[in-house]
Amino acid sequence: MERRHQHVWPSTQAQNMDTNSVNIWPRMEPFLLGALQVAPTSKLSLHYLRKMATYVQSRDGCFPSLGWPMWRHIACGKLQLPEELAWIYFETFDLFTSNSPGERLERVDCLSQCSNKSELEQQRNKMSVDTLQFILFLYIQQLNRVSLRSSLIGEEWPIHRTRTMFSSDRESKTSSQNKNWDDQAQLSFVQSRLAELLELLVDPGQLSESGLAPRDCQLSLEALYSLDFLLEGSTQLNWSVQPLHRLLSKDPLQMQAGYCAVKRSFPLYQLLSCLQHNLTLNPFGIKACLRSGKKLAWAQQVEGNMKRAKIARNTHMAPAGSKIVLMSQVYKQTLAKTSDKLTGANIKIHRCSDAFIYLLSPLRSVSVDKCRDCTVVLGPVETSVHVHSCQSVRVVCVAGRIIVGASSRCTVHALTPTRPLLLPGNADITLGPYHTFYPTLEDHMGSVGLAVVPNMWDQPLLLGTDGLVKDSDANPEPACYRLLPPEDFHTMVVPFQMKGDTCEVPGELASCYQMAIEEKQRRIQKWQKTVMEAQLNKEQKHKFQELVEAKFHEWLLETGQRQELDSLIPNPMSTLLFPDGGPPGDQLPVNMAAYLTSKGGVGHSPMAC
Repeated sequence: MERRHQHVWPSTQAQNMDTNSVNIWPRMEPFLLGALQVAPTSKLSLHYLRKMATYVQSRDGCFPSLGWPMWRHIACGKLQLPEELAWIYFETFDLFTSNSPGERLERVDCLSQCSNKSELEQQRNKMSVDTLQFILFLYIQQLNRVSLRSSLIGEEWPIHRTRTMFSSDRESKTSSQNKNWDDQAQLSFVQSRLAELLELLVDPGQLSESGLAPRDCQLSLEALYSLDFLLEGSTQLNWSVQPLHRLLSKDPLQMQAGYCAVKRSFPLYQLLSCLQHNLTLNPFGIKACLRSGKKLAWAQQVEGNMKRAKIARNTHMAPAGSKIVLMSQVYKQTLAKTSDKLTGANIKIHRCSDAFIYLLSPLRSVSVDKCRDCTVVLGPVETSVHVHSCQSVRVVCVAGRIIVGASSRCTVHALTPTRPLLLPGNADITLGPYHTFYPTLEDHMGSVGLAVVPNMWDQPLLLGTDGLVKDSDANPEPACYRLLPPEDFHTMVVPFQMKGDTCEVPGELASCYQMAIEEKQRRIQKWQKTVMEAQLNKEQKHKFQELVEAKFHEWLLETGQRQELDSLIPNPMSTLLFPDGGPPGDQLPVNMAAYLTSKGGVGHSPMAC
C-alpha cells in the first residue's frame, strides 16, 4: 500500500534542502519493530540469503508472495532453522506489515476456533508475505549482530554523537546496545550495506556463477517497489513523505538513477550511487524529535528535591508510522494520559524510576528501557511491548507481542495473541494474566485489531544467542522466568474516572486464578461477618477502626503502596498529566474510592466494619 503524507518539516531539515534536492532516509518501523534485539543466527547471513533469493525467484509458488508452507520448507529444510524460530520471523514481519484492524480481527477469530495443532497449521498455511520485502526483513536482523570489534571496544565504528537532553555519560557508553531506536545506527547500516540489499533484489538470471551481480546488472522496476519497505523520502518542491519508487519515477532522481523506460529497469550500480548520494538521517527519528519536536517538562516537589521529567514528541508533524513520544527521567510521580496525541505513536519510556505511568490510548509500540521500580499500565499496543534493561518494573498491557530482554525482577501482566519472547540476560521474570480494565479498553482493542483470544501470555519462548532454548536443553538461565502463583494474583484498578462501556477485565481467567480471586472475596466476607457478630459498642468500634487503619497504613508503607497513593492526590506542586494545554478530555480525574477498594480486595481493607 502506497504511503503519502502531508506534514510540517522540521525547520532545520528544511533549511538544509536546496530547491531541487531529494532526501531519502531509512524508515523507522522496520528497524524499530522488525529487528529482534538479539544477535541473529548465522543462517541469516548474506551468503544464505543470496541462495534463498535465487531459490524463491526460480520456484513456482514463492514469488511475488511467499506463503508460510514454503517459508517453513526453506527455513527448516534448507537453512536448518527450528520451526518455532522460522515462525517467529514470519509472524514478526506479518505483525507490523499486515492489513487493517478488521482483517486482523477476522484472522484471530479463526485462530481462536482452532482446537488442535493441525487446525492451527491450516490457518497458518493461509498466510503469506511479500517475498522480496521478507528477504530484506531477514537481512536487517544483522542490525544487532555483535562484531568482534564492538565486543572489544564497545562501538563498531567511532561515531560523533551530539549530546542531547537525554544524554548522559553512562548512556553514551551503552548507546550501541539498542540500535532499534538509534536512527544514526540505522542510517549507517543502510549506507554500508545498501549494495548487498540491492543485490538481493536482482533477478537470479543476471547473477554470475558465484552468485554476484556483474557491473552491467539491472534492477527491475517491480523489484524496486520492495525497497519501499526500507526507504522513503521527500523533495523540496513537494514536502509530503513519499515511497522510494514514487521519488524515482520522476526527475531529478529518475535521471540520476539512469532509469531505462524500454527495459523498465535501473542500472544497479548507478542506482546504488544515486541512493547513497541522497541518503540522510530520518527527519522524524529520535534525534530530530529531540531537536525539533515539542519538548514537555514539569516539576514536582518530592521530599524537598525538585525533579524534572522530560518528554518530547513529534506527533504534531510526523506521518503515520513515524510518530514518537519519548518520556525520560520520570521520578516518584504518577503520570496519566488518554489522548489522540498518543494514538498510533511509538512510545519510549526511558530511565524512569519509582514512577506510576498510565498511557490509556491505542498505541503502535512501546519500549520500556532502563527503568526501575516502576509500574506501567498501557492501552492496547498494536505491535510490540519491549522491556529492556529494566529492574523491578511491572508492565500491564494488551499487545500484539511481548518481548523482555536483559531485565531482572520484572512482572508482565499481559493479554497477547503471540507467545512472549524472552531474550538473553533475563533473571527472575514473572508472567501473569492481564488483570485490569478501563472504560474504553475494548473499543481501543478493536481499533488496533486485538481480541481476547487467542491469549498466549503463559507460553513464552526463550530466544538465546544460538536460537531457541528448549526446556530439555542445558539452559544457562534455568530460573529466568516463572508463571505468577495463583495465591499472589489479584485484580488491579485503574484509579481514574473515564467514560466508556468496558466494566470488567476482558477475557476469561484460568480456573486457578479465578479460584484465587474467589477465595480472597470469601476471606473479606468472613472478616466483615466476624466484625458484625462481635457486637462492639461505639467506643470499641472507634478503637478497632483506629487499629485497622494503623495496620493498613503500615502495610501501605511496607509494600510501597503509600507512594502511589500519595502521588494520586493533586497538590500545587504536582502534575498528573502532560502540561501541554491539551483539551479537558485528556484529563483523568482520580477515582480514589475505586483505588482504595482495590487495596481492600487483596485482603488489606482500610475499613473495620
